[in-house]
Amino acid sequence: MPIRIYNTLSKTKEPFEPVTPGKVGIYLCGPTVYKPSHIGHMVGPVIFDAIKRHLVYSGYQVTLVINITDVDDKLIAESRRRAISMAAVADEMTADYHRNLEAMGVDTVDHFPKATDHIGAIVEFTQTLIDGGFAYVAEGDVFFEVGRDPEYGKLSRRDVTALQGEGGGAAERKRSAADFALWKGAKPGEPCWPSPWGSGRPGWHIECSAMSRRLLGETFDIHGGGLDLVFPHHENEIAQSECRHGKPQAKYWLHNGLMQASHEVGKVGGRHTRELAAGEPAEGDVAAGEPAAGDQAAQEQGKMGKSKGASAFRDLLAKYQGETIRFFLLSTHYRRPIDYSEERIDEVEKGLDTFYRFFHRYERVTGESFHAIEPARTRQAGDIVPGQVLIEEQAPIERQVNEFRRQFLDVMDDDFNTGGAIGVLFELVRALNKFVDEAGLETAGKTGSAEAASLRLGAATLRELAAILGLFRRPVKAPAVAGFDDLVGKLMALVIDVRAEARKSKNFAMADQIRKGLAALGITLEDRPTGTEWTRRKQ
Repeated sequence: MPIRIYNTLSKTKEPFEPVTPGKVGIYLCGPTVYKPSHIGHMVGPVIFDAIKRHLVYSGYQVTLVINITDVDDKLIAESRRRAISMAAVADEMTADYHRNLEAMGVDTVDHFPKATDHIGAIVEFTQTLIDGGFAYVAEGDVFFEVGRDPEYGKLSRRDVTALQGEGGGAAERKRSAADFALWKGAKPGEPCWPSPWGSGRPGWHIECSAMSRRLLGETFDIHGGGLDLVFPHHENEIAQSECRHGKPQAKYWLHNGLMQASHEVGKVGGRHTRELAAGEPAEGDVAAGEPAAGDQAAQEQGKMGKSKGASAFRDLLAKYQGETIRFFLLSTHYRRPIDYSEERIDEVEKGLDTFYRFFHRYERVTGESFHAIEPARTRQAGDIVPGQVLIEEQAPIERQVNEFRRQFLDVMDDDFNTGGAIGVLFELVRALNKFVDEAGLETAGKTGSAEAASLRLGAATLRELAAILGLFRRPVKAPAVAGFDDLVGKLMALVIDVRAEARKSKNFAMADQIRKGLAALGITLEDRPTGTEWTRRKQ
């Protein structure tokens, strides 16, 4: 099926048709770098990294841009508090942001433009708006005159007569309360740059209009950001860009749901995925009190951020693997709010064990590493399996694998539904595990069998689809656990022997008690034809 995208501007799903056939430009609003990154800063990059991967897999050439706001009131305040320059604060926090993105596997971004590197383009953009009669100078400040844009409010659907702009001294210099700053005149001791209207610094909104134009053109394909940016930031971007260029700034506007503190623990890897209706969840799809997708006001009330005590992301990475957190973020449809708690991440971690155990099982059966499989990089490559001519000639498991692949691509084509796609991955790995059991593939001597070849095909498909989400790209290093030494291994061997003797003597109650007791300690026993193996989950 063709790719369809929910467009915040039209409030509907639309067929995806790039401005330039075969090429896609994506601009995602990035962080204001005045404090260490928190988990909310990772949501957009992880989502749009997955979106780019899917588009590239689908045959498009994609340019992904994430901007860095490195001049702002918050940065100035932080530099004064720490008695260092604003640039030093920005450099330190930008480095923190990049380290966290690397840990999350976000490595498809083509440009990270900084506002301070584009002051000339910002000044030029502002002057053009003044020359066109859309902006005016007032005592060193420059304001965009909202009343000059008859379409203002079309993204957020807000009535311009009800809008109120910033207060303070700026309010006295504006022609209308809704007018917003393009350039702010310098105050004593603040960082500033020269301009035709006097020294100063750019307003927040004009940065993105200038940088997106320079890197992606006057009209590009996808503009993304958190739901909290619909107004005023993206509304103001549209006004600036479209008044200057006389054409749409972006063809599709995508907004991800916000990170919210959660008081519930939900199951990860359920067997059923849910269809998200355009703009609203389906009946029964929302728990009591949970904000709907697209409900900006309700989501912003519960939004997690620095001001609401969100901890530094590096602290979370000390507890969890980056892949675990990435899996957590992608387990929800991007337009829905993300319910955050460490209990929920723990649930994700348990769900991931299903895949990690399969990877070890695959290696036992084939003698090959799952991560050494070279995944298909495009749809066409994934469609072609050597030696596979007719569907009716396929083994049942191969037909089943191909059906899961079709389901995965269908849900990804339908507004990049990563949550639904992860649900399909769980179905696929369960089917492969069942196949290994039924075919007796862990019995010695079956490595070269036709059944083992079918398993290889299924694993290659799992690798292919997971790569689209940026998952399972390399082996996850098990965290070091104090006391896990040779002695513990010998003790576990002894416990396994005792359990085996209990089962041999038909004392199944004792065997079951041993299994449950170990499970309470985070240790899983797996009985296989070659013996019982154990794994330990991080507590």
